[in-house]
Amino acid sequence: MTLWGGRFSTKLNERAWDLNSSLPVDKRLALQDVEGSRAWAEALRNAGILTEKEHMSISNGLAAIKEEFVSGRFSFVPSDEDIHTAVERRLTELIGDTAGKLHTGRSRNDQVATDFRLWMLQNIPVLEEALKDLQSALVEQAEQAGETIMPGYTHLQRAQPILLAHWWLSHYWPLQRDRARLDDLTARVSVLPLGSGALAGVAFEIDRHPLAKALGFADISQNSIDAVSDRDFAAEYLFCTTMIGIHLSKLSEQMVLYTSAEFGFFELADAFSTGSSLMPQKKNPDVFELTRGKSGALLGLLTGLLATLKALPSAYDKDLQEDKAPVFQATDTLLAIVPVIVGALRTATAKPERLRSAVDPSMLATELADYLVGKGIPFRKAHEITGRVVRAAGERQVSLAQMSIEEYQAISPAFEADVYQVFDPMKSIQKRNAIGGTSPQSVRNQLAGIRKHQSLDKS
Repeated sequence: MTLWGGRFSTKLNERAWDLNSSLPVDKRLALQDVEGSRAWAEALRNAGILTEKEHMSISNGLAAIKEEFVSGRFSFVPSDEDIHTAVERRLTELIGDTAGKLHTGRSRNDQVATDFRLWMLQNIPVLEEALKDLQSALVEQAEQAGETIMPGYTHLQRAQPILLAHWWLSHYWPLQRDRARLDDLTARVSVLPLGSGALAGVAFEIDRHPLAKALGFADISQNSIDAVSDRDFAAEYLFCTTMIGIHLSKLSEQMVLYTSAEFGFFELADAFSTGSSLMPQKKNPDVFELTRGKSGALLGLLTGLLATLKALPSAYDKDLQEDKAPVFQATDTLLAIVPVIVGALRTATAKPERLRSAVDPSMLATELADYLVGKGIPFRKAHEITGRVVRAAGERQVSLAQMSIEEYQAISPAFEADVYQVFDPMKSIQKRNAIGGTSPQSVRNQLAGIRKHQSLDKS
């Protein structure tokens, strides 16, 4: 059974049928299709198109179909072109010709747009929960880190000393922005297209406001042509998942580096490491490398959909059948990645001694410049003097702390015997006490704010 066969004298070519069929992808919308159909049946009854008896028959039939989907007993047949056809075909088997009244005033164009939006509204919270768990793992590591010192990097070069806790939390905030983007997107997803028909709207007295309320939508579409063609929400969703992937990739890249022998800052648990088929000594951070690689695939899904959308004419076009696969794939990818990353992070072990030993006096050159500022020298001049000190230490192949006071004063008489106090990395860290800084107090405040926000999330 097709929903459009009356116009045609022959069947669709077999290969054309396979190309046209979307069931392998859109069968994931089964529950949403049933849900939307039950709400549409109620709207038809309220409009006087269905009798109470007909509405009850359709409603009971759809409830039975839903139970078949939930239990895994629903059987698809070769003629099921898409999930909408499958549901209507099965409803006809259950209740007879009355099932044919369900599609009154409804097109698959507004039907699939509604199903897709419903699916997204129901799955955004699932993705958010996964991100919240990842954030919790980062916060737990930050709390365990205490006042452990590590080198901070810019351009992958040692820059300034920071707290390990501050570094862990630097990965918390991108995920917070990801969650905010998903929340913001929800408002644009929660717009009901049902009642738009194929493109011109519905010809029956359907009240779309209670229809939207019944399905949990916050608003209704205002233009039927736009409603059936709008896939901005799908592109936005893929942008959100791509940004999540980018943030996970950034974290993964650092974990790959920091677990290497050259850095040795962390060690992964055996349960989240793999070995080599040739080299017995290897302990590879494959879960992070895979995450880094899959972030590229997420980017490809976004650009693919944007390319599909960029030149479509008005209203619905069959190109839009390609909208759901990338969204489903992106969701599946992230929901596969994130729990593994959470487990790897929760069981990773920091190496405080190795972290601390990687902090050398050259990383305190900024402190040296600030010292000169304290002596009344303008910062730009202090920066130039400090650069000369760094050059002199390099030429002598000694650290800044090993330069004699005479060598310092030969470069600038502003240097005094107290200059060596600047080479305490914890003192440097403690000075960074403004909001957002790396000082112990600032990090404690950051953690307190996060914990307060997390408790509000649970309430």
